[in-house]
Amino acid sequence: MKSIPIDQIKAGDQVAMRRAFSAQDVDAFARVTGDMNPAHLDEAYAAGTMFKTRIVHGMLVASLFSALLGTQLPGLGTIYTAQTLKFLRPVRLDEVVTAQLTVKEINHDRGRVVFDCQVTNDQGDLVVTGEATVLPPRKQAE
Repeated sequence: MKSIPIDQIKAGDQVAMRRAFSAQDVDAFARVTGDMNPAHLDEAYAAGTMFKTRIVHGMLVASLFSALLGTQLPGLGTIYTAQTLKFLRPVRLDEVVTAQLTVKEINHDRGRVVFDCQVTNDQGDLVVTGEATVLPPRKQAE
């Protein structure tokens, strides 16, 4: 796990990860959160929706931002303070998506970094966008 202190972060720095969510992932997320919406869990129900099949919870997809922030950039010692999200397209079970963070703004006086957040599918379509604000570590974690 990385730990990048604020004085080593630059505007434009990026990290990304690719991931697909299985039916088991979605079922586990539903159990943990209590979000039992049948659009995520019941194929017969989902077939009658505009999506025509089960879809991954948007918040599960957006959780990739947390994984990147907490383990890669800035990494260990980061405190998540704010997140905005816009859900643009559904993510289907086993569909590969790429989450990417880009440093947008650094405020050294307040010790905050703002990131542009994007998730795209393999066709290049944006599925989730947003902005995250974090307090990165002041010094490198040991």
